[in-house]
Amino acid sequence: MNTEIDWNVLRHKANEMVLRAYAPYSRYPVGAAGITSEGEILGGCNVENVSYGLGICAEVSLIAHLVSQGQRSVRAVSVADANGKVLMPCGRCRQVLLEHGGRELLVDHPAGPRRLADLLPDAFGPDDIAEVVP
Repeated sequence: MNTEIDWNVLRHKANEMVLRAYAPYSRYPVGAAGITSEGEILGGCNVENVSYGLGICAEVSLIAHLVSQGQRSVRAVSVADANGKVLMPCGRCRQVLLEHGGRELLVDHPAGPRRLADLLPDAFGPDDIAEVVP
């Protein structure tokens, strides 16, 4: 497995996914891209709903795509808006990413990749529940 992350490829895929977003209410399309543990590049986009709370973020869409493809983990993600600006995942999305990327997941950031553990310190994760469930 190639351990190098080509951030330009991930950013390009995230920008492609912006074009597929369904954002008629906010008019703020967002795209996300991730590289799987196997090296495959997957994408996701935000999908809004007239009942705002039912919409899903691009990162959640990405993880749904990952799982639907029979895969379970990503090594790195990039998120972009319609102007190509790199976005940081919200708290909810960081928690979803933790489930499928772990604390060492690399998240694109304008100042350089950041570990998810640094963006979501002291997160509650699968290891925590494993400690109390027999």
